[in-house]
Amino acid sequence: MEIRHLRCFLAVAEELHFARAAERLHIDQSPLSRTIKELEEELGARLFVRTTRSTQLTRAGRLFLEHVPRVFSAVDQARDSVKSVTNGFHGQLRIALSDGITPSRLPALLARSREEDPEVEIRLFEVPLAQQLKGLHDDLYDAGFSMAADAGDGIIATPAWEDELMVAVPARHPVLTFKQVPLQEVLRYPLVLGDPAICEGHARQVDRFLRKCEQEPLIVQRVATFDVMMTLVSAGIALGLAGAAHISSSRESGVVPRCIAGTPTMLTTYLLRRDAAPTEMLARFIERVTFIDSADDLSITEDS
Repeated sequence: MEIRHLRCFLAVAEELHFARAAERLHIDQSPLSRTIKELEEELGARLFVRTTRSTQLTRAGRLFLEHVPRVFSAVDQARDSVKSVTNGFHGQLRIALSDGITPSRLPALLARSREEDPEVEIRLFEVPLAQQLKGLHDDLYDAGFSMAADAGDGIIATPAWEDELMVAVPARHPVLTFKQVPLQEVLRYPLVLGDPAICEGHARQVDRFLRKCEQEPLIVQRVATFDVMMTLVSAGIALGLAGAAHISSSRESGVVPRCIAGTPTMLTTYLLRRDAAPTEMLARFIERVTFIDSADDLSITEDS
């Protein structure tokens, strides 16, 4: 089995159309069909069912598709590792980011890592949570950040930092008369929240907070990114619920952050890693995560 077999399979599996897959690969359809046939013969299973009207994956094809992208990820990372050494680095940490994590500590963490371990290259991968968990198990990532605490067997999830849940308010909105907005007042208006299919951990923590209320929220839209959330808030369509860092980093000028009245609700970002002894590089990175969070907490205490 060669890389070309996998590349052809992936193109057909994603396009579900041999002609389009051949065009995407810049080859004729006949050699593409031969390559798929060679792959099926080697595996001893049909991967596609073709009719005059459609192309569909078989059950074996669907199972094979679950593994093939990880092969290409491994190849890409091997290539990146070689480039890293060529560029003068002595090691590499592969960090996955999922779930709409609050970015409040990430810039300081990366800056400190660069300062203390300049010979270690840190590569960031923005991936869905399910892909991060698979990548951690398959050693495609050394660690990751997520807002989901339940990572399953074999993965350690450690609280990394917290960010206060706040309400994003359009300029000139009635709730701006409150310095701290009562939750009952927030729930009088439509809300835009994170999509649990994309920002699973963030959405789960916000939904857990809202379930404490007796009043049912009016959710007008679920969005995949906080940029879109702030766009809708700026347009006056809805209020948004997000971490303070997400709101403060918004490029939308018509968004005003407001605290929610009462005891602050904190959104937690977790550091995820395999349940195994970390490498020396990863152990230093984990120590830095703890230091960044504790240093930030100390700064808040001193300021108050």
